[in-house]
Amino acid sequence: MRSSIEIYNIRTRQARVVWQTPELFEAPNWSPDGTYLLLNSEGFLYRLPLSGDPSPQKVDTGFATICNNDHGISPDGSMYALSDKVEFGKSTIYLLPSSGGALRLMTKNLPSYWHGWSPDGKQFAYCGIRDQVFDIYSMEIETGIETRLTHGEGRNDGPDYSADGQWIYFNSSRTGQMQIWRVRTDGSAVERVTDSVYGDWFPHPSPKGDKVVFVSYDGDVFDHPRDLHVRVRLMDPDGGNVETLFDLFGGQGTMNSPNWSPDGDEFAYVRYFPVG
Repeated sequence: MRSSIEIYNIRTRQARVVWQTPELFEAPNWSPDGTYLLLNSEGFLYRLPLSGDPSPQKVDTGFATICNNDHGISPDGSMYALSDKVEFGKSTIYLLPSSGGALRLMTKNLPSYWHGWSPDGKQFAYCGIRDQVFDIYSMEIETGIETRLTHGEGRNDGPDYSADGQWIYFNSSRTGQMQIWRVRTDGSAVERVTDSVYGDWFPHPSPKGDKVVFVSYDGDVFDHPRDLHVRVRLMDPDGGNVETLFDLFGGQGTMNSPNWSPDGDEFAYVRYFPVG
């Protein structure tokens, strides 16, 4: 497949291509200073500049050479969170200084898949699989204590924080169809957000707090496979005013992790094309 890294502006309703490659690149994060995208490819992380030469720059991730597409940049830009399985054979969350340095092991319960930073940068949310049960967890970075926020009500995945830090949005199959839900960061309340005929995945709230972007599969698709025709959709934080922005060929890798621009006007994503 050919990877096309693109940006969509929700104000102008226009898209632009940043860079294309015959290699598989996935899950763009937007740097807090707005200068680059962080993506993964073949187990490594890369910075893709948004001005000048659009050539990806490989990140030194030390022994972590099987990174998946669950990664992100801290709100102050000083740290990368990544998920890698070299050390333990299962996806494990580490923190890495963005300027370079040693990996810091965060999750001892495995597998764990990173998904979102809190706005204050003091905690992150992730999907943990414990005894084959998919649930949403959060962790305080200073203490490393794992807090369980959902409790086996279907499959729970893809958590990301609201701009005010009060909610964690996620997708869940607790009612059968994969839909978007949200839970208070202390786990005190759970609310359903979407009620659609599609399989809704990977909700990402805007840093402005006004919109949530997510991916919708056909209703008969349960998981989040790659290489399918999917929809990129937008809605209000309470699930109102849902609209389809565009269709694309993708799914897995399109926008698994936080992808908004710092100003909340644009988001990055990956579209895929067959080669040849």
